[in-house]
Amino acid sequence: MPDISDLSGPWWRTAAIYEVYVRSFADGNGDGVGDLIGLRERLPHLRDLGVDAVWLTPFFRSPMVDGGYDVSDYRDVDPSFGTLADFDAMLAAAHDLGLRVIIDVVPNHTSSAHAWFTQALQDLPGGPARARYHFRPATADGTPPNDWESVFGGPAWTQAPDGEWYLHLFDPAQPDLNWDSADVRVEFEGVLRFWLDRGVDGFRIDVAHGMVKAAGYPAAGLTGQIGLLGRRVLPYFDQDGVHEIHKAWRKILDSYPGQRMAVAEAWASTPQRLAQYTAPDELHQAFNFEFLQADWDDPAAVRASIDSCIHAAEPVGAPTTWVLSNHDVRRHATRLGSLERANAAALLMLALPGSVYLYQGEELGLPEVLDLPAQARQDPVWFRSGGSDPGRDGCRVPLPWQAGAPAFGFSATGESWLPQPPEWAALAADRSSTVELYRAALSLRRSLTGALRWHESAPGVLDFTRDGLRCVVNLSGGPVALPEGPGSEVVLASRPIDGGTLPADTTVWIFARTVSTS
Repeated sequence: MPDISDLSGPWWRTAAIYEVYVRSFADGNGDGVGDLIGLRERLPHLRDLGVDAVWLTPFFRSPMVDGGYDVSDYRDVDPSFGTLADFDAMLAAAHDLGLRVIIDVVPNHTSSAHAWFTQALQDLPGGPARARYHFRPATADGTPPNDWESVFGGPAWTQAPDGEWYLHLFDPAQPDLNWDSADVRVEFEGVLRFWLDRGVDGFRIDVAHGMVKAAGYPAAGLTGQIGLLGRRVLPYFDQDGVHEIHKAWRKILDSYPGQRMAVAEAWASTPQRLAQYTAPDELHQAFNFEFLQADWDDPAAVRASIDSCIHAAEPVGAPTTWVLSNHDVRRHATRLGSLERANAAALLMLALPGSVYLYQGEELGLPEVLDLPAQARQDPVWFRSGGSDPGRDGCRVPLPWQAGAPAFGFSATGESWLPQPPEWAALAADRSSTVELYRAALSLRRSLTGALRWHESAPGVLDFTRDGLRCVVNLSGGPVALPEGPGSEVVLASRPIDGGTLPADTTVWIFARTVSTS
């Protein structure tokens, strides 16, 4: 077995990291909910796929109002996922397979079932327990303290039984922590050390841009729901004070051996603001959502998003991260309009410099499930919008592993916490082509080094070289001629190509060490 402690260099700078939405990955005990035992059993799939690390969504104790992002105990495993012993066994198995493990930490808010919030509700206004959260006095007219809105829809304030209001940027069951409180800072430093001591390799920091709110709670001037992908400059997002917290956390990470790391889930108004999260004394990475949001129908916009993200990261010396799907957005096989386009986008992403994050099931070509019945939905976005916003359940449907098996191999009993579409049987049966595309690309990607160099190209075509491997993406809407050159050899294509012609919505990798980079 490979020993990950012997791996040299900063592994996270070029890593391929696979997101596991634990509830939907694999069910080991047959109750219909994915768990740590099921994950451990399926780890060889991830090893064989060729990723370097796995990122686990929250598995801590939680009432599961928001799929585990409402944490009631940060130092224990929720029984629906197993036990601490199950986590330790999974972590050891991953390390034995050469896979690093990143876990989610949720520092912007706790669950309303957390002991701290229970104490806060029992405390008097202005008391020390309330100082850990954002409580504001009752207003004379009975309205919320200001116009701040929840990302999930509706006001960001809920009234406590004694009349005071508490802040929640998400669901009322997720009260925001007040990071001006020394108790909060000390507690989370302890949480980080608890999991680092158990051997985790890093953290994904949920809502890393939201932990500090503007002093005085100024009005935001909002007129409607901002949505999960909102990019407005808001008094409760991307405040400068968050960087002091992340600098303190970086010191903790650096005090441990084995290249521990952290990646921020941070939304910022510009790539330059985002890059501040990855200054040399802050976090190692920040998710780059610019590429995810690029308009695939506009090739110039795709290229511009690539350039702006690379250039923004250069001054701080951080690697750029690339992602097309995750547990919060519509799967890109649906968002981009076809599996052909999704595979073309994936092959483009995997050729870019930096690190990549894959979302579970994209290697199967899974689409978004758009027709979940109302009674099956569990996302608080669905409930808070009165059913007008379908929420994120459609990208969280449990994975199909095997056609003809109960729950397509997700659970031996056939149970599944969200219903799987019958047509996924075909995807489970014919999983080889897309999986093999990802495996081949991830294997070739390990040898890629150097900067990206663009070539002049026809309208609608993206064409660049990295270390002699030329990547050509045809977004023109029609077939185009492949570039020619001495020694050129097609080594990988997102779908079959015929001779010297590249079909629309197709990406090809060409081995071309002698091709000019003009």
